[in-house]
Amino acid sequence: MAEQVGGDPRRQTTAGRWQVLGAPRGMLFYQVKCIVEDPGWHGPTPETGHRVFLGRAGTAQVRLNGRLNLTDATSMWLTRPGDEMATSHPHGDGDVYSCLEFDPQVLAERPDTEQWLHRRGWWGSADERLDLEHRMLVAHCRRGIDPFEVSERLHRFLGRLLSRTPLGAGEPGVEIERAVGRRPATLAAHRRLADQAREVLIGSDFQLGLTEVAEQLGCSPHHLSRVFQRVTGQSLTAYRNRLRVRSVLTVLADGDGPPLSEVAAAHGFADQAHLTRVFREQVGHPPARLRRLFTAGNADVDAA
Repeated sequence: MAEQVGGDPRRQTTAGRWQVLGAPRGMLFYQVKCIVEDPGWHGPTPETGHRVFLGRAGTAQVRLNGRLNLTDATSMWLTRPGDEMATSHPHGDGDVYSCLEFDPQVLAERPDTEQWLHRRGWWGSADERLDLEHRMLVAHCRRGIDPFEVSERLHRFLGRLLSRTPLGAGEPGVEIERAVGRRPATLAAHRRLADQAREVLIGSDFQLGLTEVAEQLGCSPHHLSRVFQRVTGQSLTAYRNRLRVRSVLTVLADGDGPPLSEVAAAHGFADQAHLTRVFREQVGHPPARLRRLFTAGNADVDAA
């Protein structure tokens, strides 16, 4: 991943195509598409500022303060000065993420400022509503909005992001220990299996069935389903749907694209009606309406 230092994302440890989306006072919002020249580990590099990363597509490995995490389109994490982050791209090019940097003064008026700014970096998952707001923000900034609106949208987005993220998010091993309550070796093995399942699903273009995924991992569908639920707190079906919705949102954000019936087939949905039903359940809006919102310069998802 591109390593942004001192307010300049062009200073990188790994090559990437980057684009600044907005830079109001005290904040910097940019996107990066990684170009992998060396799939090995880069870093660790000490963090010099406060940053929130939000996954948009693809997958990579991130070691934050010694803990290994697999990134995907549902991931978000925060780093603060003094944290150490290393990255690796064993699956090659293509992962895309957004990053929002902010000065400590930006949070000065929040009652929980000290808790956010003086804790170690955390790892979490963006819910569907927050992910949609993030993608709308990227689309509007890329299309071109005036600096005043950029500033307002970024401040509002950061406030919502922090308000929806529990202060305990990302504490190492807590969620697995509570769910499984087994030996450290078993916990580690279960975490590896869950991460491997995520990697297979991400790289499968959503065309593999549960049995095929389990076969690739050398276990039974029942065991895989049970372990994944214990480790992640969600079913494989729920996780797969979250990935599919985010992938379709990427297509919708490009504006004019293939018909929704083709988009549904390409992402493993039974038909367009199935796609629409899952979208309504996940983000509260049908895909046709979201496509219009992405292309409307002054549209806001809150008004949809």
